[in-house]
Amino acid sequence: MTDKKAMDKLKGKAKEATGKVTGDRRKEAEGKSDQAKAKTEETLGATGDRAKGMKDSLTDDDR
Repeated sequence: MTDKKAMDKLKGKAKEATGKVTGDRRKEAEGKSDQAKAKTEETLGATGDRAKGMKDSLTDDDR
């Protein structure tokens, strides 16, 4: 996980916790949304890495 994605996830958790403590449902929902966005970006990055690895292994000329 990159530092930006980790920070986005951490900010989302903090925002969600703040919303819960203060009773601000909107802030809580924003926090959950931020966490979901970071998780999605993380998953997409991992999928791209796997696809690149598969492509590299298929085009490898060390046969």
